[in-house]
Amino acid sequence: MQKLLFVCLGNICRSPLAEGIMLHLNEKYNLKWSIDSAGTANYHVNEAPDRRTIANAKMNGVDLSPLRARQFKVDDFDAFDRIFVMDKSNLQNILKLAKHDEHKSKVDLFLNVLHPDSNSEVPDPYYGNEHDFEHVFQLVYKACEEMRMKYSK
Repeated sequence: MQKLLFVCLGNICRSPLAEGIMLHLNEKYNLKWSIDSAGTANYHVNEAPDRRTIANAKMNGVDLSPLRARQFKVDDFDAFDRIFVMDKSNLQNILKLAKHDEHKSKVDLFLNVLHPDSNSEVPDPYYGNEHDFEHVFQLVYKACEEMRMKYSK
């Protein structure tokens, strides 16, 4: 069983979107994976994802409404097999918390699933418009599908 964690800054746009899409795929393909998301900052703890993220995901058939933000904690290194971070800034923040190389080896940029070693970032749609939220949804969905195919073998 895969145990996956998705991480962004506030855990209200990109990482809960990845969590919700993977939960959707988890159910659709009966994967039985453990999936969660977190933020490196504590700005939105216990809040629902951004309303625009929820609306866009719903328009694409994914329900994010049950999700609530939480902050990344050091124990997450032991609780998850893989930790996927949405951008380089948050990647550095997570790696600083790692206690040893085994922890560091679990962490990677999320889009490296689609384009290995490209170190591309998922753009943050927070200050954008509906087009930005749709673009991020499509990008994250594509990466989640790739992840499903790659890790369910």
